[in-house]
This record gives sequence, structure tokens and C-alpha cells, in this order.
Amino acid sequence: MSAVFEPAAVLWEETIPGGNHWSGLIRRGTALRITDLEGGANLAALFYNPEDKLERYNMPDSLKAQHTAYLTTGNVCYSDMGRVMCSIIGDSVGWHDTFCGVTDAAMIEAQYGKATFQTHRNAMHRSGKDGLLVELAKYGLGKRDLVANVNFFSKAVPDDNGALNFVAGHSKAGDYVDVRFDMNVLLVLSAAPHPLDPATEYKPAAVKLTAWYAGAAAPDDVCRTQCEQNARGFINTERYYL
Repeated sequence: MSAVFEPAAVLWEETIPGGNHWSGLIRRGTALRITDLEGGANLAALFYNPEDKLERYNMPDSLKAQHTAYLTTGNVCYSDMGRVMCSIIGDSVGWHDTFCGVTDAAMIEAQYGKATFQTHRNAMHRSGKDGLLVELAKYGLGKRDLVANVNFFSKAVPDDNGALNFVAGHSKAGDYVDVRFDMNVLLVLSAAPHPLDPATEYKPAAVKLTAWYAGAAAPDDVCRTQCEQNARGFINTERYYL
């Protein structure tokens, strides 16, 4: 096993076309390298405990416990039970948005025009929210189960008045983030545009998922040692699986 990505250790790979969505069970100890294939990708992500779906990613707890407003190497995603669901063990981007949420159908139509499946088939304009809801429905979940998500590859920063501004060109083609799953996790993804992206053409970038077995966080793991709260979070997770 290796906490470092090794092509020879790859278990499986899958590409999510721009605008599409995906979900699956990721086993504890598995890591995903998520790669921006074209540059400018945005990948909305939600995390749930498949054994108890009421336990899911908690954005406020994740940020306040680690004294941060964004995610990068060394940061973890906490559940609402204080457990580490997954952790970022590698990152070529340096900033992943945690605040801005996802687009809905009205936002997509207002910005890009209307393009339905009936008229455009696979070239339809999908919203981030609709993509997540399609995947959640496969597991008996719905609107009430939507929570604040992570937007991998995107960056939004406040101006002097507190308004958030999208940073265009933040992620380049080939950029990646390595996410290790410290619990069994139901992972739900949508590759629709970021809600603050000012682009006028609907052309979201594709991303690639590459899985390998990374194993458990070692005592000197960069995420475990990031702060005292993370050390406690990993203990909570490990006790859950005793």
C-alpha cells in the first residue's frame, strides 16, 4: 500500500464528462486521484456514511476545526459526528472552494440558455444541483439530504466588501487532488459549472477518477498531524471501525 500515487497500483479509472455526474461506494483505505483533464474544471462533491446515511460531510465543522476557509493538502473532511471521512494527501492546485455551493436549473438557463435532454440529448445543460439529486436518488436520498459541498478545482475569494469573486483559470489541465477515504464513503459528484463562473458558454471540463489502495493514516500522516483536532478526529474514526 502507498499514500503516494503510484500508477502501477491503480485499481480502476473512470472519466466524468463535463456537466455529468457520478456516485459510488469508496472503501476505507482507498484513495482517488481526481484530475482536471482540460483546465477550469469544477467538481462538486458530497460525502455520506453508507451504513448510516444521516451521517454526512459537515462543512462548518470541517472549516472551524482546521481554522481554514478552503481545502488543500493536510486538510480533512469531517462528518457531523466528528469523524474524518476523507483527507487530502496530495494537491497540485492549492485551494478548493467550500462556500459557494452548486448551480440550479434556473441559474444555468439564465446564464447559458435552455438546452434540455429532449432537444440536445447528451449536450444538454445540466445544473450541479440536478446532477447531485439524480445520484442521491439512487440511494434513497433527496433534496433534504443536500448539504454544503466541496467544489474541487475552484477558487473564490472575497473583495473588500465581502463579495466572493471567482478566480478564472485557477486549475490547469493535468492538475490533480489526491483524496484518501478514511471511512467507507458514499461519494456523490457533479462536474457542472461553478455557480460564480462568469463564462457565457456552457462548456464544463471533464475530470478523471483514478483509484488506488493507500491504507490507513500513519501516526505521522500529514493530515493527522495538521492540528490537534485532526488527531482527535482520526481517533474517532478508528474507534468507529474497531
